[in-house]
Amino acid sequence: MDLKTIPPLKDLPEEALARLEATLERLAYPEGATILAQGGPPSQHLYLVARGRVALVDGEEEVEVLGPGAFFGFPSLFLGEPPALGVVAKEGVEVLRWPKEVFFWLLSYPEAARYFAARLGDRVRLRAGVRADLFTPVGRLVRRPPLYIAPGATVAEAARRMAQEGVSSLLVEGEPLGILTDRDLRNRVLAQERPSSTPVGEVATRPLFALPADTPLYEALAAMVERGIHHLPLLEGAKVVGVVTHTDLVPAISPLLLLRRVERLELSRYAEEVARLVESLVHSGLPPTGIGRVVAGLNDALIRRLVKEAEARLGPPPIPYSFMVFGSEGRREQALLTDQDNALVLKEEGHEAYFQALAEAVVEGLIRAGIPECKGGYMATRWRMPLKDWLSTFRKWMEAPEPQALLETQIFFDFRSVAGELSLRPLEEAILEGSRKGVFLYHLAQAALAFRPPLGFLGRVRTEEGYVDLKRHALAPIVALARLYALMAGSRALGTEERLKAAAQGGTLSQEGAERLGEAFAFFFGLRLKAQLEALEKGAPLENRVLWEALSPGERRRALEGFRAIQEVQESTAARFQLR
Repeated sequence: MDLKTIPPLKDLPEEALARLEATLERLAYPEGATILAQGGPPSQHLYLVARGRVALVDGEEEVEVLGPGAFFGFPSLFLGEPPALGVVAKEGVEVLRWPKEVFFWLLSYPEAARYFAARLGDRVRLRAGVRADLFTPVGRLVRRPPLYIAPGATVAEAARRMAQEGVSSLLVEGEPLGILTDRDLRNRVLAQERPSSTPVGEVATRPLFALPADTPLYEALAAMVERGIHHLPLLEGAKVVGVVTHTDLVPAISPLLLLRRVERLELSRYAEEVARLVESLVHSGLPPTGIGRVVAGLNDALIRRLVKEAEARLGPPPIPYSFMVFGSEGRREQALLTDQDNALVLKEEGHEAYFQALAEAVVEGLIRAGIPECKGGYMATRWRMPLKDWLSTFRKWMEAPEPQALLETQIFFDFRSVAGELSLRPLEEAILEGSRKGVFLYHLAQAALAFRPPLGFLGRVRTEEGYVDLKRHALAPIVALARLYALMAGSRALGTEERLKAAAQGGTLSQEGAERLGEAFAFFFGLRLKAQLEALEKGAPLENRVLWEALSPGERRRALEGFRAIQEVQESTAARFQLR
């Protein structure tokens, strides 16, 4: 069989094909032979049918037949789980196979990665039976009740139970409820050479992160990517009714595949891979703000990789620290056009050389991945302080909010920790304390009026050379208003949509006002994303502006409604705080 004729291998460079030729192994199987057993040991090879046919079987049912040129074994190989479908020779067959190391190397080529991502979804759908869309309640994917284990049980007992039941996780009883996964056994037991008698409670993940079973599938996807997790418990009320894994999220498998590849992906290919993923998610119908959360989750994973690589080179950190992100990354509202906003928080003073080197490694790695430096210099290479100094700086900004201080509060106050063990809870408490003071809220209200929607005489849209800047005149004012009213409600929610909901629930913003701003934010976010994807396809620079006349009548109508919603809330804010 000529590999040059087989998709996606035919699109690879000659040196890649040469490696595949050098590492392949030829095997023959008689009719009826089981090549991979359903529910058996995870596959350790990528297989290609060279001659004859094989059947994919679910129990006794034959669900698909593969002929020459078809690959198999990769779903189990990639996910590290037992084969969901068995593979049986329908007649005498010859197969080619490669070890898993070669398969993961193959995924470094975008053509191969996209090919196997698409085929993976197809294979999992064969097992699932029906295709779930992105708005389906994720609870519909639950196949069995959750399994529990006592925290005092040993990890050996847990491993046996997981093998017997054919599952990759167990819920750990107790308060709070925990979860033990196959990754926990690998990373916290085997990798640390703990004995098999180790109690489950010592290595389980607590507290349990769970979502309601009626959560739309796309929100479940975003949450899993954000946290880098592969098991998601689902709730009905306070009761866990099941656990879904990354293999269950069939339509959304591409982001989870990219999440797993971030650890091995060549940095120079990161931006291209994310752009392709965003394009596919837009076409699949995922809401734009959900896409923003997915991109932020992937960026988080990239930062954690760079931090891990830096620590491996520099040695263990001498003191606890937190690598935090802020701005749109902090709010998890990432688009294609973004720059870096990050900083380091240290437990105490000292160790300057270590943390300077760590900051430089992460910032330079992000630049190589296509995430440019912040033009304002808001990066860990410049912003690095002990926690006590961050606290005093935050308080100073809130007590005497001069223009520059006010600008920095709006940037830094949308923060969250991405890597490191130091808790940032003291900073969150300082912000909530400061937000109870009228002078700070007054200045935040002023800031929320700084960018106005581009409405002129009789409510007509004013353009600049025919363009409207969506970031400056649509997204930024909504972000600022949401931040103001959420803090007034005593909420530390970060996302703009979550802040608007918190403000409505807290009574600081009307339900109607919050809903209209939320709808406007989602629309403008999606409009900017669409424009950036179109620019990317044309090879044009990415920007935040759109040509007003190029919008459809429906888009112009919705934009006008959004601008009016911003204008009305800004006017009521000005009256409330007696601002001109």
